[in-house]
Amino acid sequence: MKDEGAVLSPQLILGAYASGIFPMAESRDDPEIFWVDPRRRGILPIDGFHISRSLARRMRRGGYEVTLNADFDGVVAACADREETWISGEIAGLYNALHALGHAHSLEIRHDGRLTGGVYGVALGGAFFGESMFSRRTDASKLALAHLTHHLGACGFTLFDTQFITPHLASLGAVEISRARYRALLHDALEQDVSILSTPFDPASHPAVLQRSTQTS
Repeated sequence: MKDEGAVLSPQLILGAYASGIFPMAESRDDPEIFWVDPRRRGILPIDGFHISRSLARRMRRGGYEVTLNADFDGVVAACADREETWISGEIAGLYNALHALGHAHSLEIRHDGRLTGGVYGVALGGAFFGESMFSRRTDASKLALAHLTHHLGACGFTLFDTQFITPHLASLGAVEISRARYRALLHDALEQDVSILSTPFDPASHPAVLQRSTQTS
């Protein structure tokens, strides 16, 4: 559904999320933004994140750093740095404004000080709306999602919206639900008085992440 001339603002974006829809653009250079309301919605159960044996081994080896909100601009730019992207300049600007207001957040993965993976999204009540992720090293985006899901659970979040489901997300435990079921979960999540900053982020949470998650072959 195309935007019909409404002035886009952080407040409008937040209202859209609370209503169950989200913005996208057709391409990086597309000046228009449209609203998406999928009939089937992807979610990542916060208590059902799957960690494969290979990912568990990678986490146990360590050798990477995890941060929260340390480089929001860098994560958004990295997510948009691909041949085809829906992250237009206007959308990037809107999410940077949401970050400045405390509503959008990023989680970063670094190897030897270099940004190699990350994810960003919007938090409202007990719902986190994942927008995009990237990986410049094997499993870096999986590491980002594992640590983010763990932190959301520690903070009391009940809904992690992935918008759509992909084989990559399905391998991590994501499932697809109906629009009606999604909106019921969203309604309950928005009633929660929680914050992604209510629990200090633990950059050395690797053992706790492994313990909390469901391991798969």
